[in-house]
Amino acid sequence: MELKEKFESAVSRSKDLTRRPSNEELLQLYALYKQATEGDVNGDRPGGFDFKAIAKYDAWAEIKGKSKDQAMTDYIALVDKLHQEYA
Repeated sequence: MELKEKFESAVSRSKDLTRRPSNEELLQLYALYKQATEGDVNGDRPGGFDFKAIAKYDAWAEIKGKSKDQAMTDYIALVDKLHQEYA
């Protein structure tokens, strides 16, 4: 199975977790997904009181420079880990 197919499978499996991941894990999933699909974060950091958008932006910005393939690999590993923990 190709990396992209494994990644797409992991995206589907991430929706089938038996428990909701922690906020930190959700931010990791979000950042890795965005890095894998769009590359480095772009645009300005959200301001004001939109704390959720700020946290998501910051999580994505933390992995700036990571290749799309590495982000896919890390995403797959995180989903596998979450499935093992919540099984």
